[in-house]
Amino acid sequence: MNALPFSRRKALQTLACGFGQLALADLAARRANASASTNPLQSKPTRHPAKAKRIIFLFMQGGVSHVDSFDYKPQLLSEDGRMLDFADLRSLAKTGKSPQQRVMRPLWNFAQHGQSGLWGSDLFPEMCKHMDKMCLIRSMHTEGIAHGPATLFLHTGTTTFVRPSMGAWVSYGLGSENDNLPSFVTISPSLGNGGPRNYGSAFLPPVYQGTAIGRAGVPARDASIGNLRSPRPAEDARKQFDLLRELNAEQLLQKPGENELEAVINSYELAWRMQGAAPGILGIEGESQETLSLYGIGQKATDNFGRQCLLARRLCESGVRFVQVNYGDNTNNPAWDQHSNLKKHGDHAHAVDRPVAGLLADLEQRGLLEDTIVWWGGEFGRTPYAEKNGTGRDHNPAGFSLWLAGGGFKAGTAYGETDEWGHHAVVNKVHMRDLHATLLHALGLDHEALTFRYSGRDFRLTDVSGQVVHELFA
Repeated sequence: MNALPFSRRKALQTLACGFGQLALADLAARRANASASTNPLQSKPTRHPAKAKRIIFLFMQGGVSHVDSFDYKPQLLSEDGRMLDFADLRSLAKTGKSPQQRVMRPLWNFAQHGQSGLWGSDLFPEMCKHMDKMCLIRSMHTEGIAHGPATLFLHTGTTTFVRPSMGAWVSYGLGSENDNLPSFVTISPSLGNGGPRNYGSAFLPPVYQGTAIGRAGVPARDASIGNLRSPRPAEDARKQFDLLRELNAEQLLQKPGENELEAVINSYELAWRMQGAAPGILGIEGESQETLSLYGIGQKATDNFGRQCLLARRLCESGVRFVQVNYGDNTNNPAWDQHSNLKKHGDHAHAVDRPVAGLLADLEQRGLLEDTIVWWGGEFGRTPYAEKNGTGRDHNPAGFSLWLAGGGFKAGTAYGETDEWGHHAVVNKVHMRDLHATLLHALGLDHEALTFRYSGRDFRLTDVSGQVVHELFA
């Protein structure tokens, strides 16, 4: 019988090395699984076939006058100056009665545009060139008669409680298309009328809250993400990150299921990845002069909002699911809030008109409009009468307009109607919760199934109401 080619001691030594390799492989697998569990922004499957992949929300803070822009009411022309009793919750809340108010004609001329023949005013001449791309909703109504409650309701589905914002719900439901970027970004958000609550995650894990780029009042040229660049040399930063990753993996192995710990670890991981990806996206230096001109960049009136809109396109193109572009300021009486001197609407319109039209044209020529929803509007509209018999209009949550473009919505159409004055939504009324449900549906999400259990109850963006308006889809 032949002797073994190695001794028993040698055999044990060799086997011991194998045991070590097995242990190391198991530890590596466990760490990989722990790391994967901390990436809730992975792209997730939709509930049903999606019509769109992402949303760009152009928020006109303060409430654009729909009867001066997209809701043509000839009766305001024929009855201009007449004193009438407009039943109005806003007036009742202020005075306890509904006094007579003076009918006020639109300050801008209306005309029909494009092959669709949709009505729009020369308040937005550049946007009106794209009416054939728009799905106008002229029968919106909402909750809240003041900016704070109405703005919160638009963003979170509640006027008072702390609830997740719509962008956070979209992030929670779909994740991100790009592992190196957040799923939800808000550009130049306001500190007023809800402030961070309008892009917060509330009781959803913190990773789903919006990443703010700049803030209202800071020039878009200077807007950035805080602490994006590491102050350390690249090699030192990499070593530090690798060490933190090892320590975090050990922590997760010892404390599995710790949501707050996972959220912190995920924020570190995402921040590290963003250091490499985000700077190139936030800069617009590589864009052609033709593209810059399309957005009005380089011209005083339109440069700021043009930069915001172009950044929104670059973020969506790079895989961000929900981008909000804010036109407003940090006061409690925001940009479009003309209780007096309604002509000021013209200045704001001049600042946003060309950038928004440029965004629509740019998305279309890049093939992005098909699966991108562009949502334009504010928290409410404005009254058909002159407030206090003056030169401005009051808030109007009972009936107003907004428009959607791309993402499977019927182009060149108008849905719903307000009354002959443009005061109350009366035909095919669309509540803000219906809009939320419809937008989620377009993204492949069921608003009734998109829930999160908190404090013993399943919560959702639309609370216990909201209907998908299927008629809006092509």
